Amino acid sequence: MPEITRFMPPKGGRAYPPFAQSVRHGPTLYVSGIGPMGPDGVPEGFEAQFALVMQHLHRALKEGGSDMQNILKANVLLTRVEDVALMNRLYAEAFPADHLPARTTCVVAALPVPEFLLEIECIAAVY
Repeated sequence: MPEITRFMPPKGGRAYPPFAQSVRHGPTLYVSGIGPMGPDGVPEGFEAQFALVMQHLHRALKEGGSDMQNILKANVLLTRVEDVALMNRLYAEAFPADHLPARTTCVVAALPVPEFLLEIECIAAVY
């Protein structure tokens, strides 16, 4: 049976609920929903929040032994339907065109932190 490795959220900042930031099982990494929480709180504006989520996602993938090119499936949660077009533009810039993952995008009523405009979770291959 493949080994299971759990990676915990980074220390500091706001207290986290009880979950692993990501879990690696064999050659697969499951990354929990990542929101735009920074050391000084949540930045204002969708573009700033998206950039911070991507920064956190890069770190979580690297820690788990993967990277953006190995994401197989991403789930994007947005709190405002008017951000969908901007999210699509920023998302296209963040991912190599020849490595676009499967993706689901949902507009939700709210996220656990009221200031969050988005959250992204993913499943990635580990090589």
